[in-house]
Amino acid sequence: MRLDKFLKVARVIKRRTVASEACQGERVTVNGKQAKPSKEVKEGDVVGVRFGDKTVVFEVLRVPTGNVGKQDADSLYRILEGDRYEV
Repeated sequence: MRLDKFLKVARVIKRRTVASEACQGERVTVNGKQAKPSKEVKEGDVVGVRFGDKTVVFEVLRVPTGNVGKQDADSLYRILEGDRYEV
């Protein structure tokens, strides 16, 4: 699944266009490297998202095949550092 879509489906960022802009603005990393919106996300990847002066780092636990219900979104990742912020 594309990184921008994963960020939206996992409800880390509310809209896919905003997720894409965050990637293009070099605010998203995957395994320590800047990532483009089209980067394929897989289980075990460590994703970092910078929200202003705050950063949240999480590990991808599961990549869904489609949309996920709101109550199940948190099961897709595990936060390693920082607090969960929504944009």
